[in-house]
Amino acid sequence: MKLNAMNTMDTMDAMDTMPYKTTLQMDSADAFVNLFGLRDENIALISRELGVDIFARGNEISITGEREKAELCKTVLEKLQQITARGEQVDRSRIRYAIDLAAEGNADRIEEIMQGVIAITYKGRQVKCKTLGQKAYVEAIQKNTCAFGIGPAGTGKTYLAIAMAVVALKNKDVEKIILTRPAVEAGEKLGFLPGDLQQKVDPYLRPLYDALHEMMGMEAYQRLLERGAVEVAPLAYMRGRTLNDAFIILDEAQNTTSEQMKMFLTRMGMGSKMVITGDVTQIDLPAGKKSGLVEALEVLREVPDIGITYLTHKDVVRHELVQAIVRAYEKHAKQPPRRFTQRREDIK
Repeated sequence: MKLNAMNTMDTMDAMDTMPYKTTLQMDSADAFVNLFGLRDENIALISRELGVDIFARGNEISITGEREKAELCKTVLEKLQQITARGEQVDRSRIRYAIDLAAEGNADRIEEIMQGVIAITYKGRQVKCKTLGQKAYVEAIQKNTCAFGIGPAGTGKTYLAIAMAVVALKNKDVEKIILTRPAVEAGEKLGFLPGDLQQKVDPYLRPLYDALHEMMGMEAYQRLLERGAVEVAPLAYMRGRTLNDAFIILDEAQNTTSEQMKMFLTRMGMGSKMVITGDVTQIDLPAGKKSGLVEALEVLREVPDIGITYLTHKDVVRHELVQAIVRAYEKHAKQPPRRFTQRREDIK
C-alpha cells in the first residue's frame, strides 16, 4: 500500500512539472498581423516577459508554460486582440503596460486603454489616453476647476492639457488659452542669453509652441495668436492680471518659487480653468529654495475643486527606454546614499 501511495504521489508530481498548454482562436489573418507585429516582435516580447512559448498554426495560438503564466499570457493576448480589433496599434510600451495590469489583477481594465477620444489634431489624428494614469489625469481636469498633474517626463502631462484646452476653445467653453512657464531654469540667467527679451524666453516656451502647432496647425495658431485667443508667455507676465474665461496651463511648475506659485494660483478669474504640471524629481531651483509646486501640493491637498493626479513610470508613453530610465531613477531615489571611496591603487 505504501508503494502504491508513493507511486501515486510520484505521478502527481510528474503531472505538476509537465508544461501547461492553452489555446486562443484568432478571428482572421489581419488580426494575426496586427497582434503579432512586424517580424512577430510583439509575440516575442510577450513570450520573453512572461516566460512562455507561443506558437501559431492556422487561426489558433498555442501557449505553453507554467499554468499561471500561460493563463496570464492568454488573458493579455485576448485583451490586446480587442484593442487591435478597434483599429488601434499595439506597441511595445502598451504591451508591457497590459502585462503589468494583468499581473496586478486588473486585466479587465486593459480594455479602458485608448477608449474615448480627447481631441482630434488638425491632421485628423485622434488624441487618446494610453494609460489608466493618463485617464485619471484627464478626468481630474474635466471634473475640477484646478488640476495638478505630477509625474516624470514623457507621461503626456502638458500635451494632454493642451489638447483639452484646444477643445475647450473650439467648443467656446473659454475665450482664450494661456500657456506659461518659469523662464529661468537649471540655474541659467536670462541676462547672459543673446537677443531681446522675447528671443531670450522663446527657447523656454518652445515645447508649448510645438504642442499647440501639432494640435491646431501653424496657420490657425497664428490667427488665434493675432486676435489674442492664444497667449504663450513667461510666468512673470502673469503678475497683476485677472484671467477670466481662460484655460490656463502652468508647465514645469516645479521650478516656481513659493511666491510665484501663489501669485499664479490667485490669477484665476471667473469662468476659467487651471492646469499645473510638473516633475518634482527635476527641480532646478537654487539650493535651499523650496519649490512652489511641492509647497502647493502640501497646502492645497484638502481644498475642494482641486484635483491632484500622480503619474509614474508606467504612464510614460515615449520610447520604452525612457520608461526604463525613469524606473531606474525612482528605484535609486529609494535607496540610502552610498559613500564613495577610491582605492589607493586607483588614485595612482
